[in-house]
Amino acid sequence: MPAASRIPTEGGERDGRRTSVLSASFALRGGRTMLEGKYQTAPVKIAKTFDTPHELAAIVMDASPGMLAGDRYAFDWTLAAGTRLYVTNQSYTKVHPCKPGTAAELTQRFVVGEGACAQSMMEPMMLYKDADFRSATEVELGPGAVWMQSEVLCPGRLLRGESFLYRRLDNRLTVRYGGEPIFRSRQLVLPAQQRLAAPGAWEDMTHTGTFHAFSDRITPAELVAVRAALEAGAGDGPAAIVAGASLTYRHGLAVLAAGRTAWQLQRTLHAAWSAVRHSLDGLPPFALHQR
Repeated sequence: MPAASRIPTEGGERDGRRTSVLSASFALRGGRTMLEGKYQTAPVKIAKTFDTPHELAAIVMDASPGMLAGDRYAFDWTLAAGTRLYVTNQSYTKVHPCKPGTAAELTQRFVVGEGACAQSMMEPMMLYKDADFRSATEVELGPGAVWMQSEVLCPGRLLRGESFLYRRLDNRLTVRYGGEPIFRSRQLVLPAQQRLAAPGAWEDMTHTGTFHAFSDRITPAELVAVRAALEAGAGDGPAAIVAGASLTYRHGLAVLAAGRTAWQLQRTLHAAWSAVRHSLDGLPPFALHQR
């Protein structure tokens, strides 16, 4: 696949940048999802896997203080037919200040085989003052496969007076079904150049979150379930969450939410994810981290 050529095959220092690779493959053995193989280079690794009742859960650990200027992380996840995987990490993804002309980069590739299910539910991203973060995720779906991802963005360390003081966020997502592109999105945030507080933009909200679900099994029934879950958890008053959901052009569902705290958005997106899990497969809510 074209995406594979952009995933480094080994870590280390390249072009003055620190490259860290995590590549993992999963297979079905005796009806259970197993970690079949992995390759990882410091500072990221799969810290532990858990065999839960309905899927294998994997926790990604970053042994460094966070992503520094010039860091490049490359994650590659391959799921064989029929497997189910839940991926999360131990703590926030922290992006440290970057000098002009430098950035921290994260590339991810998910290859989800026939009837498999990949769920990427990472902790929020925290962009420090002067951070420059570039992220690109590519997904390849087989027939009956499901891919879901939740992301929460924090504007900075608010208790230190950092609010939208990062330099740049460039976040891209591409989804293919049977090799054909069915979805592309790009979120480009340049706080110094954009009027984020303008009416119709983020206004007085500080945190944003997205949830995406893609599968040829997604129908309007999943959208109804997600909207009901969002409405039930929106709340009232100054702590309210603003959220909306819609079907994508083909085989997908997208949720965009905004609020004033990361934990509220995590709870909201978790409700959306739980609604899709139940609607598609009749599975109960699930979480390794307690909110």
